[in-house]
Amino acid sequence: MSDQPPLQTGLLERRMGDWARHWLPPVLRDAILFVLKQGWAALFGGLLLGAALLTRVFWQPGWPVHRYDALFVFAIVVQLLFLALKLETWTEARVIVLFHLTGTAMEWFKVRVGAWGYPEPCFFRVMDVPLFSGFMYASVGSYMARAIRIFDMRFIPYPPFWQTFGLALLIYVNFFSHHFIPDLRYALFMGTLVVYGRTMIHFRITQRDWWMPLPLAAFLSSVALWIAENVCTTSGIWRYAGQHGHQMVSFSKMGSWYLLLYVAFMTVTLLDRDRFYPTAKGRSANSGQRVGMWSR
Repeated sequence: MSDQPPLQTGLLERRMGDWARHWLPPVLRDAILFVLKQGWAALFGGLLLGAALLTRVFWQPGWPVHRYDALFVFAIVVQLLFLALKLETWTEARVIVLFHLTGTAMEWFKVRVGAWGYPEPCFFRVMDVPLFSGFMYASVGSYMARAIRIFDMRFIPYPPFWQTFGLALLIYVNFFSHHFIPDLRYALFMGTLVVYGRTMIHFRITQRDWWMPLPLAAFLSSVALWIAENVCTTSGIWRYAGQHGHQMVSFSKMGSWYLLLYVAFMTVTLLDRDRFYPTAKGRSANSGQRVGMWSR
């Protein structure tokens, strides 16, 4: 069942929107608000990225707490603060937990086959994978769930559940199987267009509705994630096999993020089915209502 944003969350975000609309020039208002809302949706990931950069600069090898362990504790504290301050809903928190688990399982496999590794020591690790790594996946799920709420997104038309689930399952399995059989990513790229090609994301920045094809939104998000990944590898969080120093991450990883976003999207769908497949009762109860934040 889809939960409404907590009262404190809606009040805080609406006050932020009121302040921004008051001071922003009308001609640039929607463009700047779009960037601000994107940043607010990505707050969890942004804080983790900032912590990774800061610890890269200031952390000393001789300190009693390892850098990875500090990042792990930091991620937990941030998550608890988000809940305590009601900066996210319980549905969003469940998305984070589920995507954290699916991401950690992939990390265990990828590190074992040597696709990438974590060069620094730590205490909180399982099977050579630092436990903070799952929060990097969780930040993707957090962004997606928060963006859907903050932009009051609607997906029209939305594909049948069996198609979205089947595609996400094939994508997830391919991340493992391509080490043993031919990579199916090009077929999966086509699959995303077949399943979601007609789906438009309708979203609201202020009072005006905008729209964008879902695959295009996924591609743009994958570009942003690829940039963030370059920041993470530069800060020494992890290293791909054969990657040295400040070498740029391969453009092929952008395709990997593009596909992984559909797994994250499926995670959101599993935990917030009413938003994507509203019942007749839900449509009646929500008709004429908009719960988008920062817009009035």
